[in-house]
Amino acid sequence: MSASAIPFALRGDFIELDKLLKATALAGSGGEARHFIAEGQVRVDGQVEQRKTAKIRAGQVVEFNGERIEVQAPA
Repeated sequence: MSASAIPFALRGDFIELDKLLKATALAGSGGEARHFIAEGQVRVDGQVEQRKTAKIRAGQVVEFNGERIEVQAPA
């Protein structure tokens, strides 16, 4: 099963992981996003990431709940 890819263009240098999940509608709220991260359900570049405010930068891939977010540089 291959995950679908969601492209996400940054507006600045980075986005915090919890805000990224909320911005892509994979979490309904920031609190929900932080819960998923704390539970170890989110991977960044293939590794479990439990820092809720980890800085996600262009070129990184976030995976959660069968979805894959490809973070891109600002247009």
